Amino acid sequence: MLFYFIALLVTLVDQGTKIAVRMYMEVGEVMRLGDSGMQLQHYENSGMAGSMFQGNARLFGVIAVLFIAGMLYYRHKGEIRGFWMQAGAGFMVGGALGNAIDRFVYARVTDFLVFPSGQGILNLADVAINIGVVMIIIGMLIRAYQRYREKRLRNALPKG
Repeated sequence: MLFYFIALLVTLVDQGTKIAVRMYMEVGEVMRLGDSGMQLQHYENSGMAGSMFQGNARLFGVIAVLFIAGMLYYRHKGEIRGFWMQAGAGFMVGGALGNAIDRFVYARVTDFLVFPSGQGILNLADVAINIGVVMIIIGMLIRAYQRYREKRLRNALPKG
């Protein structure tokens, strides 16, 4: 249930923020958020990360759907289990679905988050995908450590 809850929540929050940006900000409009250096800027991206391959939004939407199908398949197979893996996959699927909805409905993705580091312009779906990747890596490291400990324990037991 954790996987589906996170995926649904991410999708709804992502779509809600994008609707608000489209309703209340003109394309190109910038809004500074205090002294943090962070700002909102309404940008419409018909390509992919870094504004590459403009005009191919629906193609990237198909790729997102294939990614989601793959994640559902591996989850059904039991490959994605445990808190970190389930939550990470939920964040990634929710983010992919949020951007896929934009790509199919509007033929572009609404971006609006500009961080002080200057690493481009993102939306909450992009942030969720990044969070999901980090959580999956943590889950993989935990699983590898547990296997290592089990192997060490088995080798330490007397044989016979």
